Amino acid sequence: MLTRSKLSLIGMVLSLCLSTHAFAVTGVALVHGTGAQTDAYNDYWQSDMVESIRQGLSNQNNMLVVNCDFEQYMWTSAASGCLATQLYNFITSKNIDDLVIITHSNGGNVMRWILSNPTEDSRYPTIINNTRWVNVIAATSAGTPLADAVMAGNEFEAAVGWLMGYQSDAVRMQQTSWMAHYNENWLLGTSGRPSLPVGFWSIVGTDVETAIWDSDSYCGGYTQNLGLEITQAWLDNCSDGFINCSSQKAAGSLWFNDTSKTKGGEPLSHNQSRRKCFNLDVILRNDI
Repeated sequence: MLTRSKLSLIGMVLSLCLSTHAFAVTGVALVHGTGAQTDAYNDYWQSDMVESIRQGLSNQNNMLVVNCDFEQYMWTSAASGCLATQLYNFITSKNIDDLVIITHSNGGNVMRWILSNPTEDSRYPTIINNTRWVNVIAATSAGTPLADAVMAGNEFEAAVGWLMGYQSDAVRMQQTSWMAHYNENWLLGTSGRPSLPVGFWSIVGTDVETAIWDSDSYCGGYTQNLGLEITQAWLDNCSDGFINCSSQKAAGSLWFNDTSKTKGGEPLSHNQSRRKCFNLDVILRNDI
């Protein structure tokens, strides 16, 4: 089995075999999760997370922070169409031929649509051929029971509206039975399906901690983490407060469970996994 370290070594060997005039141009794209974003730099990832990851680039201008309407179904022009436009323009305008894509939550589904359907759009092959791999954080690859509860329209919807939005098409799409259908028919990378054309490496958040006396519980916002601890009641014991661990690693390959690499072995809640918490930014930076 090819691990990430082996793939990196293979990449280094291949690079040495290339002409000395042919150097890879590396870029990074950050792809947000559910929501209609117009300023994901500040509102979704926050500037300290983005700027820390940017430091891993030899040319720090080769960073793209995507802004799209991921309240829509993944195959729509507002979702995968918007993402394709921004990735394609980034690749072609900056001559990127070694793109590392970092996604969070539902962003992994939109990215996987592109990877799974290369003939659906003329821009998709360019994106796929110039992507090294996708690092997908807290993916909803098999959906989440929270989407089921929200779509049921009970009082739970109002309780977690701040977390994932209300009855949008994106939330509807992330119901567990709906994602099972997509995985069986339209998407690659899950069990029993063909592999994705590039590596799809999952970072899994395994728990939420909200001890009021513990400073780690405040990273990313204590109130948000407390809400995620409450929503764990609808999830498995292993979850980030929004998505079960089994869903997070349902597609592609496992890169790591949070506590195996984070500073102090801290778990990453769904909110913390898009923030500069417990050296996650350094892990992602060093991977570039």
